[in-house]
Amino acid sequence: MTAKALVLDFGGVISRMLFETHALSEQALGLPPGTLTWKGPFDPSTDPLWQDMQADKLSERDYWMTRTREVGRLVGEDWDRMETFVQRARGADVEAVIRPEAVSIICAAKAAGRKLAILSNELDLFYGADFRSRLPLLQLFDVTVDATYTGILKPDPRAYAAVTDALGLPAHECVFVDDQQRNADGGVKAGMQVVHFDVLQPAASFAKARELLGL
Repeated sequence: MTAKALVLDFGGVISRMLFETHALSEQALGLPPGTLTWKGPFDPSTDPLWQDMQADKLSERDYWMTRTREVGRLVGEDWDRMETFVQRARGADVEAVIRPEAVSIICAAKAAGRKLAILSNELDLFYGADFRSRLPLLQLFDVTVDATYTGILKPDPRAYAAVTDALGLPAHECVFVDDQQRNADGGVKAGMQVVHFDVLQPAASFAKARELLGL
């Protein structure tokens, strides 16, 4: 059955990961080009801390808090919240951190009459409402469910129910795209058609979603 709605995670799916936008972050933070060298999944050899996370020696949250404090020190400040890093690093050009492949599928889905939704654990928390207000692309969405306000984090089943209820559609008519395996698994359990987004192959991941949407 062709799905009637596209439900997207934001960070990593619509927006490029911080690993991918070091040059933009350096510009926004006033750091010399080439200061940020860690590239996570895009080049694990540059990032022993990422390798430790993959080996379960530290949590993802601990990884990002370490990076947050590290970058804060580089700009002469004491940062203790990841959202400080994200908001400061992505404040210069919001359009530049958005995946062009995401723009393409969002516009195609809208033109084809599919409903659009965002299901995020941290949209305004990490990016800030100002970021969202400066991104016209988000005005195309019919529904935004953000745990910043609901307090319900994926993969809690209530998060998926909230977005399908707001769309007025059964779960099986929704294509859900998320880059975190645990969240993708939660979508499967909720009955959605799920694409586990591969940040190394964004075009291929969005192609799968297009197929499910009949685009």
